[in-house]
Amino acid sequence: MACAEYSGLGLEEDKLEEKTDGDKGSLEQLPTEKHEALNRIRTVIGHSRGIEKMIEEERYCIDILKQIAAVQSSLSKLANLLTKDHMRVCVSEAVREGEGEEKIEELVEVLKYLRGS
Repeated sequence: MACAEYSGLGLEEDKLEEKTDGDKGSLEQLPTEKHEALNRIRTVIGHSRGIEKMIEEERYCIDILKQIAAVQSSLSKLANLLTKDHMRVCVSEAVREGEGEEKIEELVEVLKYLRGS
């Protein structure tokens, strides 16, 4: 199977624990989306460094909060992109192989964390 297999998600010190068997995910098959994902995460990293500098310089809190909102928005867009790609490649592949229910449950579980519920 081309997509990483997850045996479940657990919380450890408020972090999602990655449990894969080492297989590659959908981005291996979607180079354009991989490029877009890399650009998005690089933007997040740049904004995050900017926030760090703003805090060090004791900038106005509202300006810092606006930058935090921009990072959150960028991360949300990245999560949406990866979710869509996962459904297009990994979930559809699993459905064709008769393992769709497992992939859907896996996605529902991670979406709980992404949506904060």
